[in-house]
Amino acid sequence: MYGQTQVVHYPTLKTVMAIEEVVKNADTAVSRNQIIERLPTKVMRSTLNVTLDYLENRGLVLETKKGFVYTYNPNKKLEKAEREGLRV
Repeated sequence: MYGQTQVVHYPTLKTVMAIEEVVKNADTAVSRNQIIERLPTKVMRSTLNVTLDYLENRGLVLETKKGFVYTYNPNKKLEKAEREGLRV
């Protein structure tokens, strides 16, 4: 978990979906501050961190030096290529 802090408030499904949508619709990597600014409702920082950890563990987002990037790709051909491809 981010910073190994105690969770004060767990996110609702609506919050998780809103944060995922912000990262998904961003043209470039977005920082935590930018995500908070773009959300339609206020979110506590600890709730944001828990949500971003969850999305990263599920393989939907990736944290880079510049912020978070949406990485999920439901393409079946890509999934097959990863599964059957040659590992170098």
